[in-house]
Amino acid sequence: MKGISHFISGVAAASCFPWTVAAALEKNPAYFILGAAFGILPDTIDFKFYRFFYRYHRTISPDARKVDPQAMADQLAEAVAASQRQAGMFRLKINTLRIGADRWQQFRIRFDPQRQGVEVELGPVVTTGQLPVPGTFPAPDAAKGWAQLPAPIEETYEAVTTVDIFDGPAFGFEPAPDGRVVIHFLPWHRSWTHSLVLGAALSVPVALWLGWRAGVVSFSAYSIHVLEDQLGFMGSNLFAPLSKKRMKGLHWMRSGDALPNFSTVWFCCLLIFWNCYQAMADPVYRFGFFRLMIYGFFIPLGLYGALHWLLNRQAPRRETVDSANEWGDAEGL
Repeated sequence: MKGISHFISGVAAASCFPWTVAAALEKNPAYFILGAAFGILPDTIDFKFYRFFYRYHRTISPDARKVDPQAMADQLAEAVAASQRQAGMFRLKINTLRIGADRWQQFRIRFDPQRQGVEVELGPVVTTGQLPVPGTFPAPDAAKGWAQLPAPIEETYEAVTTVDIFDGPAFGFEPAPDGRVVIHFLPWHRSWTHSLVLGAALSVPVALWLGWRAGVVSFSAYSIHVLEDQLGFMGSNLFAPLSKKRMKGLHWMRSGDALPNFSTVWFCCLLIFWNCYQAMADPVYRFGFFRLMIYGFFIPLGLYGALHWLLNRQAPRRETVDSANEWGDAEGL
């Protein structure tokens, strides 16, 4: 999810505890601030710190003089082979190719488990807004590279990754006991930072410093972030350091999808409103939680969903993941 969704989710989680609202009425917003901070903390650690210290075994940097999709496909196949040779995860970084002030060379990477291969396909030159530049689409016969992989593969994210603007994607190739190689997208993201165990550990010093109520709020906000991310494609390592495996996501949404992010933000706003309304001694207008959700959430969301379906029912289904969009996990603040 987007950063703003995690941020407001942490605030909403904090508002569910009576002492949070009671303290706010006494002009002490500390619990709300803790909820917001711990709600965004896992992605803050990943995107602002950890990714800069993450080390790769190899980096692929396309040559601006001649972008060779076949050479890139061969290097990806070699990364799979290298993971088997070293019997451990092989970490590979792919750089984007900037060819002007507002020009980027787009290409797509497609892993094919059925044919046990990888394809790299050149796309057009795009602007930073990801709009194709007219006349830059490559010739079909020179736009693709294909390499056979030395082992069966298992995709844990999506088969196609679009690479164009800003920072490029990273892959972790990890051999499995049955001979397959598991491909992890952005192996540094949602690993040990997205752990319920770490959330509990970070909440302990908060509890010792500010009291057990602050610790409960911190852990709840951190946990909400981790569990929300589990709804997507990438998943999280829920029990690091007790486990080293990133559990698969439920594939219900992508991190940058508008409707799930908007729904989460709006639901959290309603939940915060309800929890504050409950603390009012003599409200002017009385209503129940069910009524609030029906009129404030489900009916508007249903109308929006119906309108969205009508306007987009003829649009082709998206089958690729835009790697630039994954940096949006931590955006919004």
